[in-house]
Amino acid sequence: MSLWYSGLGVSRGIAIGRVQKLSGGDLDIPEYSLAANEIEHEITRFYGAQRRAAEQLREVRAQIPANTPQDIAAFIDTHLLMIDDRSITESTVTHIRNGGVNAEAALRRTGDALAAVFEQMDDPYLRTRRDDVEHVVARIMRVLLKNDRHVSAHADRDGVPAVIVADDITPADIILLAQQSTAAFVTEYGGPLSHTAILARSLGIPAVVGVNNARRWLREGEHIIVDGQAGHLVAAPDERALRFYRRRQERDERYRRMLIRHKDDPAISRDGVKVRLLANIELSEDSKEAKRVGAEGVGLYRTEFLFMNRKTLPDENEQFEAYSSVVSAVNGPITIRTLDLGADKQVDSANRPGPKPSNPALGLRAIRLCLKDLDLFRTQIRALLRASALGQVQIMLPMISSTAEFRQARRLIEDERVQLHREGVAMGARVPVGAMIEVPAAALAAPMLARHAQFFSIGTNDLIQYTLAIDRGDDEINYLYDPLHPAVLRLIRMTIEAGDQAGIPVAMCGEMAGDPQYARLLLGLGLTEFSMHPSSVLEVKRIILDADIAALRLAVDHALNTTDIHELQDRLHQIGIG
Repeated sequence: MSLWYSGLGVSRGIAIGRVQKLSGGDLDIPEYSLAANEIEHEITRFYGAQRRAAEQLREVRAQIPANTPQDIAAFIDTHLLMIDDRSITESTVTHIRNGGVNAEAALRRTGDALAAVFEQMDDPYLRTRRDDVEHVVARIMRVLLKNDRHVSAHADRDGVPAVIVADDITPADIILLAQQSTAAFVTEYGGPLSHTAILARSLGIPAVVGVNNARRWLREGEHIIVDGQAGHLVAAPDERALRFYRRRQERDERYRRMLIRHKDDPAISRDGVKVRLLANIELSEDSKEAKRVGAEGVGLYRTEFLFMNRKTLPDENEQFEAYSSVVSAVNGPITIRTLDLGADKQVDSANRPGPKPSNPALGLRAIRLCLKDLDLFRTQIRALLRASALGQVQIMLPMISSTAEFRQARRLIEDERVQLHREGVAMGARVPVGAMIEVPAAALAAPMLARHAQFFSIGTNDLIQYTLAIDRGDDEINYLYDPLHPAVLRLIRMTIEAGDQAGIPVAMCGEMAGDPQYARLLLGLGLTEFSMHPSSVLEVKRIILDADIAALRLAVDHALNTTDIHELQDRLHQIGIG
């Protein structure tokens, strides 16, 4: 009898294979006290394990095929940097020396403390970087425990590939497994921004995460179907299920071939409305994928990566080089978001004295931090303005909540522009400055903000979180995170209308923009600029090509004017939403 399991589909595609379980997440970590004369030996043992763990990562990196996107190798580079990071090394040695405990126990204390710091971060993406800490700590730990053999996947005697089932998978293991006979990944933990999700999408391998007790309920070697779009698993499938999903595989392949044919078509709806499709990127290498799918530019480039996992702030020249490489690689406009980190950032030199904020999501973060630390902000602005000489740069200010904040930031930007001009530095003739609309206050004040901003970009992840007072990273309450909540939809519509009335562009760069199920709704709300992960561009374009936007606007207006929540939901379903 076939059994169905559900999780979160994070990398599309259908895979049919057999279960191969990976163990390793549940390490039995001993803890014991050391005699005084054993301390130095234990510290030496820890350093030895640290060096061996780094060697293993370098071995993995050397095995990456030359045609693999460079951002995949970047995951290994990040872990190599973290292995030597003082936050791991010094803390562990201190626990051994001062606490008198063995290396494994000391390393576990270090890992727990660092993971707790990331867990408190308000940005969902940065919070998932806790995985980096856990993976690096686990790799050193396995060496200490002499449990550090490489993983491998293998097809059975009939050539059926493996579906890897694990609690979590490190980037290094994913890269190794992807080169072997791996049909799909299934994990018990993780979300859409986890390493498994990002790497599986980049490698084009179906993946489902968050399948509770997957290793417990699935049997080693049994056949299984993985639906990476719906987030379903079918264990012990019967012939009927196998026929159905094989047809789905064939249909998906035809669909992908059809989508790519529209790569160079303009995104114009059936009733003649031009929509601009942009890509969200994190590394300069991501621009290649954006070009491959025909994105017209970049609607969101995050700059936080430059500031993470290091002890000193990047200076102006280092930032200029980084931004220049991205601007030069992008065809069309590129919207660069200024630093969006909170008080719990991982840059020692920028840590502020005093107690840690009790609620970082509402504290000194994003533009608030930049307006408090003017040297930090001015340095970044100078680098951005210099990079604008190489392309169509727009500067976006995150977490704006008032016109006063925005005007102060714009004055600082103008000051730096004037100063650079005096210094004879080349810059773009026009560098628009816009506001990221991601808190309800900004959406409600959008008509006033629009008098000062040159564009808006709606960040739906935070806008939904703050509007509904929901931390979507909290498993206890994330079921309340609802992009279709009437309050959220009205705030989005208010922002778009305010931009239209002021004659400034309004884009959306949050996850909602890249989810095909919301595309018709957003078109009906009046959105004409979408920015998303490159993998979603072609599918959203297909929806736009088939859409009658005038009819959608009438239908969405009709739906939002109802005062009954059930009637609203029915009307959205009739439009094909949700």
